[in-house]
Amino acid sequence: MILAIDIGNTNIVVGCIDDKKTYFIERLATVRTKTELEYAVDLKTVLDIYHIKKTDIDGCIISSVVPQITNIAKLAAEKILKKEVMVLGPGVKTGLNIMMDNPGQLGADLVADAVAGLKEYSVPFIVIDMGTATTVSVVNGKKQYIGGMILPGIGISLDALTARASQLSGISIDAPKHVIGRNTIECMKSGVLYSNAAAIDGIIDRVEEELGEKATVIATGGLAKKIVSHCKKDIILDEDLLLKGLLIIYEKNK
Repeated sequence: MILAIDIGNTNIVVGCIDDKKTYFIERLATVRTKTELEYAVDLKTVLDIYHIKKTDIDGCIISSVVPQITNIAKLAAEKILKKEVMVLGPGVKTGLNIMMDNPGQLGADLVADAVAGLKEYSVPFIVIDMGTATTVSVVNGKKQYIGGMILPGIGISLDALTARASQLSGISIDAPKHVIGRNTIECMKSGVLYSNAAAIDGIIDRVEEELGEKATVIATGGLAKKIVSHCKKDIILDEDLLLKGLLIIYEKNK
């Protein structure tokens, strides 16, 4: 098995995975001021919780969209595993044909999502990754990554709403009892959940219209489960997608 680490703006996703299964997925807070030792302690704690020894782990790969943490996390993982850690970036083979204006600008997490999508699902496909931002990745029928969208994530939308409206307090992102809210909390929950679900449905329609054909739609990311069940479109929930992609990339380069 390998240790796969994805460093996002809000959370660091940590998991152990091999060709047969995902052993665990956990999330740590992304803290830009933490030291190498503090992240090493976090990683060791997670592995200890799942009774995974460093000798069970063949290697490690990191994807990151937070450059100031990338090397700290790499050194932390190497401190625990006593093995060199691979970082997804320039020079790492992915097998993904990126047709963007500037392929180097594509986030490492989106690369890993698309690589896993190519192995697991039929093309064309759309990957919707719901984290700090909600990102949409589109791979066409020729297996080319042609682009996508970035929109404010659910948490960002909710934070903006509560920050700017003095009578609205913070809420949890849970399904309300009614679409038509009957009190302020229900109205906020309904507004956040169903506006995001409707946005996803609408984006799928527009992407398929531009592609000229139906697409497989996959949702992943920390908040996907809360939203997908409220969408009207047929969407596959794959919470392991990013880790699967990192495993494929690791095996291509080891």
